[in-house]
Amino acid sequence: MRSAHPTSEALSKLQHKLQVRGLDALIVSQPDNRRYVSGYTAPDHGIQESSGHLLVTQNERPYLLTDSRFTLQAEAEASACCIHVYRRGLLEALEELLPKLGVRSLGFEAEYFLYANYLRLQELAIRLSVQLLALSNLVEDLRVVKTAEELELIRQSTQLNEQVFAQVYQQIAPGQSEREIARLIEGTMLDLGAERPSFDTIVAFGENAARPHAVPSERKLQPGETVLIDMGLVLNGYCSDMSRTFVLGKPDVLFMERLRLVRAAQKAAISTIRAGVTGAQVDAAARKVLSDGGYGEAFGHGLGHGVGLAVHEAPRLSLHGHAPLAAGMVVTVEPGLYLADWGGIRLENMVIVTEEGCEVLNRDTTFLDL
Repeated sequence: MRSAHPTSEALSKLQHKLQVRGLDALIVSQPDNRRYVSGYTAPDHGIQESSGHLLVTQNERPYLLTDSRFTLQAEAEASACCIHVYRRGLLEALEELLPKLGVRSLGFEAEYFLYANYLRLQELAIRLSVQLLALSNLVEDLRVVKTAEELELIRQSTQLNEQVFAQVYQQIAPGQSEREIARLIEGTMLDLGAERPSFDTIVAFGENAARPHAVPSERKLQPGETVLIDMGLVLNGYCSDMSRTFVLGKPDVLFMERLRLVRAAQKAAISTIRAGVTGAQVDAAARKVLSDGGYGEAFGHGLGHGVGLAVHEAPRLSLHGHAPLAAGMVVTVEPGLYLADWGGIRLENMVIVTEEGCEVLNRDTTFLDL
């Protein structure tokens, strides 16, 4: 199924940005940005092997520059673009198109352009008398506030993620390894219609849960152990992200006390979220609950992050999130506590920021009604 995307609106807004900056053209190389502006979904197989670049000018139809491997896909998906198939790479195409389009100033995405490629592009720019400008976040700033269509796709992705968890949870049993459960989760995602996981699934037992980004191992689950699962999937191009922590069997008093504290921190953060509040303020609300409960030092990472075409994108809910939130942003709220000699707990939901508060996207509260 071809994913929906706000292509025409995004393109118009990006072209307006170029006009305001007095920039003749921009090379869009980052895959999610490229997809957002054009609808072209081909992924890169690594930063050194691109499936294409967009050349966006102030007024003309953008050019999708790619090679023969992707011609049919480009023609099918990027109907708003002129498809330019090159034989010897990006510079060959630019050498032909920049003079033809009258480009005298050219921007590129600083965070997604290899230095070696920049040096070659610089040589071409000098030869063509084109000014090069390294730019940041031109497209990312457009992506941060989601359209109504995008929000619905994210809702669907979140609901499917919960459906996967509910199905797998019923199958978890002593003796299974972290890797076995991670494989089961990712296989169930595909079986139920997801395109792929949105990140490598985290499954951690016992003290392994003290590692926020634990890598699943062959460790076997024992009765009474903590299980931390962090999982997400991609559906119709849009990501979801969720964490749950539970005990296989009857949890002890200490676990429940800590779980309730993490849940209280999550509730405090969610009640703080609304348009105009900064990510740092939301982070502080959760951090205060954990600190007052005696676990301030046990929560080291930021509270949350934006989710959309990428599972980690702007905005950030962290000590450094100084920009105000806006209605239509989607963020995770994932407080936790991590103790090396005991384990860890993380609870993560996704929310949509609104003018008056937020909409919690997760419906399954089995492990949250505390």
